[in-house]
Amino acid sequence: MTTSIQADIPDRLAQQAAILIRDGWASDLDEILTDALRRYLSSHSAELSETFVREDLEWGLRGDG
Repeated sequence: MTTSIQADIPDRLAQQAAILIRDGWASDLDEILTDALRRYLSSHSAELSETFVREDLEWGLRGDG
């Protein structure tokens, strides 16, 4: 299953992606964008979890509820 998206990206990034595709590092732009999104989400998941834990602790310490 896939979801289609429309995105505006800076021309320079599009040019760099085209070079990677031309040189055989990726098969197409979809592959590059999927990999980039996967890496972004992976690198930020721990950061997000830490934020949620911190918010829960602060909520608990305030005794809201």
